[in-house]
Amino acid sequence: MQKIRERNFKSIAKEAKSRLKSGFWENCKDEFHAEVARAKDAGISESRAGRYFAGKITCTVKGGDDDAFYEKVKAMLLSDGEVSDAIGRLTDHAYYDTLSYEEKQRYTLTLSERYLKALERFRRESEYEGRYHG
Repeated sequence: MQKIRERNFKSIAKEAKSRLKSGFWENCKDEFHAEVARAKDAGISESRAGRYFAGKITCTVKGGDDDAFYEKVKAMLLSDGEVSDAIGRLTDHAYYDTLSYEEKQRYTLTLSERYLKALERFRRESEYEGRYHG
């Protein structure tokens, strides 16, 4: 367990160092100021635009599987809206069928939590983009 934690910490540190070297944060700062200025011109609260942009940056930094999952949820929401069987639609059934009863319970709970976070992000982005672009 300790080696896994160290490896994760090392990879996280490498990613952070890479972001620093590439000027990622300077670009974020410039984009942030531009986004806030555009929002202000569109009559949107600067603090709301700041929170929205900060959330986008956080998602970018975390990246990986959550972004792919979010895109899957977003596509489902855009095509079908909020549906009662969302968890069933998002379930990887081939993987799910290999799990024990307890693991299935954990998988479903984790999937549900991820879905709720993605749904919250979708609503936030839709509200902001709707006001900004509408």
